[in-house]
Amino acid sequence: MSQAVTGSTMLRRQLGRKLESLRKAAGLTMEKAAEELDRARATLYRIESGAENVRFRAADVKEMLKLYGASEEDTELVLAMASATRENKNWWHDYIGSGLPRWFQLYIGLEAAASSIRQYQAELVPGLLQTRAYAEQLFRMPGGAIEAGDREGQERAIQLRVERQALLTRFSAPQLSVIINEAVLRRPVGGATIMTEQLHQILKAAELPNVTVQVLAFSSGLHAGAMAGAFSILEFPRDSSGKEVEPPVTYLEAATGAIYLDKPHETDAYNTIWTDIASRALSESKSKSLIQHVAEEYSRA
Repeated sequence: MSQAVTGSTMLRRQLGRKLESLRKAAGLTMEKAAEELDRARATLYRIESGAENVRFRAADVKEMLKLYGASEEDTELVLAMASATRENKNWWHDYIGSGLPRWFQLYIGLEAAASSIRQYQAELVPGLLQTRAYAEQLFRMPGGAIEAGDREGQERAIQLRVERQALLTRFSAPQLSVIINEAVLRRPVGGATIMTEQLHQILKAAELPNVTVQVLAFSSGLHAGAMAGAFSILEFPRDSSGKEVEPPVTYLEAATGAIYLDKPHETDAYNTIWTDIASRALSESKSKSLIQHVAEEYSRA
């Protein structure tokens, strides 16, 4: 997959397609719309293509929405998307050059554009659910993406991890489905106090309507995830007809790089693995009970 496919790129494509569908619903050809908007046809084409050199100014977008007779709901959605392309475009770029690996930059962009994220973690709490204290312990470990002596780089990486979590409560937040191995709960990272806080953070996140957390208990026995290791499956918004616009991406991370898989047979393989893991995991309510139980054990330690 090309590194050029970022969250901003996908958002622009989605916004362009939405404006195109509204224009067509209004019965306007591109030529007629361009004439009414006093724009060149080529300009309108770039807008509907989501070209990188187009700035979706609020006044311009409102003019188009008015011409197309967009509903109040569509107007709210399109203006929010247009605002996101201007204000939140590649917000993580502030962290580039301070230890953030280039292979991870692509993941952040995909994560920001996803409508659905499914993650299996065998060893660690997923980044979107980590507390700052937990993340600090991870970035101090040798062999990570940030060099051990790069304190500034570590701090910026920790801050990035914390800021990424706003994804879960933003406008049009993705659906996050997490399955964690029981070992994630049982293995102390940084001591009992940090783990108590971390497990409470997971429980708090699980209360969000777009977040589900399940635990793969030790009693589940052998499962497909034991062979696959940790992975994330990201899916993206579909167009108005329900057609897949961007293919799903499976993300696999290692200490020195990452693999992005988007071929149909690769997606099918990891969907099969996910289905097996999900069928063996505890229900959401039983998972919450186990997480709460382990948190109480840490609080008494």
